[in-house]
Amino acid sequence: MSEQIKTLFQEHDIKFTAARSSILEVLKETHHPMNYEQIKEKMNITMDKATFYRNIAKFEELGMVHKFEADDRKWYFELSSTTHAHFICEHCHQITCMNVDLGNVEGDVKSIVLKGTCKECRT
Repeated sequence: MSEQIKTLFQEHDIKFTAARSSILEVLKETHHPMNYEQIKEKMNITMDKATFYRNIAKFEELGMVHKFEADDRKWYFELSSTTHAHFICEHCHQITCMNVDLGNVEGDVKSIVLKGTCKECRT
């Protein structure tokens, strides 16, 4: 288990389990939002869907994980960091994180999703 994941468990005073560690490690390594199926493929252990979503709900409650729903009606998850926007290509459906300064936005912004055509699909 990486030091970053150990620190997350300690900072949020959350009990360590292999399932929780596996989910967080996958999200740490990918650096982009992933849905349940994508995370499940990369996990080093098996777990049922109910266990996955129960742990994700706990992570979200504690502010460790951020989620948003995309056009494919699937939830996407990523480790919480600064609030940022996501870009979804309407052709290939790739999701990328965008470095957009949201410091002047009033209120409690949960997610910003921009849609369009990515560079690869434009050519």
